[in-house]
Amino acid sequence: MRPSEHTTRREFVRLTGLAAGAAGLSLGSKGEAAPAAADRSPDTVLKLLLEGNQRFMKGQPSLLSRRRPEDFAALASGQAPLAIIVGCADSRVAPELIFDQGVGDLFVVRLAGNVVSGAGPTVKGSIEYAVAELGVRLIMVLGHSQCGAVKAAIEHIEAKDVLPGSIDALIDPIRVAVTAAQGQSGDKLDNVIKANVAKGVERLKSLDPIVSKVAKTGELKVVGATYELSSGLVKILD
Repeated sequence: MRPSEHTTRREFVRLTGLAAGAAGLSLGSKGEAAPAAADRSPDTVLKLLLEGNQRFMKGQPSLLSRRRPEDFAALASGQAPLAIIVGCADSRVAPELIFDQGVGDLFVVRLAGNVVSGAGPTVKGSIEYAVAELGVRLIMVLGHSQCGAVKAAIEHIEAKDVLPGSIDALIDPIRVAVTAAQGQSGDKLDNVIKANVAKGVERLKSLDPIVSKVAKTGELKVVGATYELSSGLVKILD
């Protein structure tokens, strides 16, 4: 019997994606259950990510066995990522590594400055797809120390100049974070990095019609965090 007789196309894509992804996540290299295969609640997933970050900081990764060719092959027919990470394109910030996660665990959207507001439909649509079609229930906006995009925004706003090509448009959405951080005590760059993350979280919580609807029920959680390049520590922001 064809799936369309019982489900809509969207439901079928989502259900088959979850089923195939879960199959790939369910067993590790020795047949042990992979983390969060049963409990995909946002609080549990966030806890798993932070535990993975602690392993990364200590140089004790435990999931390298799920990055082999056969692990990729097991997910060829579908995916069921645990979390969406909206991170910076910076080459030093690789979410799968800093959270010690295996193939298929994270749905990663990366762009310079981890911008959400003003990033356009490609970024927001990617996030909406993971929520609506893949059933992801944790979104993390991840900034990092010494962010070059944020530095550029601060410097060129103060200089009142224009950057060449599309770079000016790239950093333009960060201007609102620069304004939000004005007058705060402490390091200006760190303050703007945190403000930029907070703006991204705020925007996602109100992103209609998909993300906001699920977030309002409490079923989906949107959190902000920063990654410290020198230590490897990920800190959740209030």
